[in-house]
Amino acid sequence: MKRLVDLVVSLIALSVMFVPMMLIACAIRFTSPGPAIYWSKRVGRDNKLFLMPKFRTMRADTPPVATHLLLNPESHITSIGQVLRKTSLDELPQLWCILKGEMSLVGPRPALFNQEDLIQARTRAGVHKLLPGLTGWAQVNGRDELETVSKVAYDAEYAEKQSLMFDLWILILTVQKVVKAKGVSH
Repeated sequence: MKRLVDLVVSLIALSVMFVPMMLIACAIRFTSPGPAIYWSKRVGRDNKLFLMPKFRTMRADTPPVATHLLLNPESHITSIGQVLRKTSLDELPQLWCILKGEMSLVGPRPALFNQEDLIQARTRAGVHKLLPGLTGWAQVNGRDELETVSKVAYDAEYAEKQSLMFDLWILILTVQKVVKAKGVSH
């Protein structure tokens, strides 16, 4: 049932957001050199790597590390990138990964390929068995502000409690957090 909901919601969202996504892509290309979409190597179910698209919010020459690991993250973020991150619109291309079955609407956010500590902690907690999500329980409980230990604890709690109703609750909380731009540090 979860897969059916993922397919239906992502198809509807892609059809509704198609024109805004095209406008965002044009704005990115117009305001900074480089592609509009950034393909990030991420860790999926069973720790298998996949390429996850995002609207590019950083300069094209930015190293492929988690934003909090950059010395001066703000110097790498483009002018339109700040807006896209605050509104989470940079995440919209991930609907493609949901259609392909590499991601779900709700699940643990996919780790970057080089976030060894997070990958290992999730594997020990059994979280690696879940499809990563566009949003998740850790996302609505702190997002960028969470330390790895807390993030994995929320992910493990989600693994235990997951249900369609819990997913719906997380989606509702996600919309509230996005509207308030809560938990976004850069």
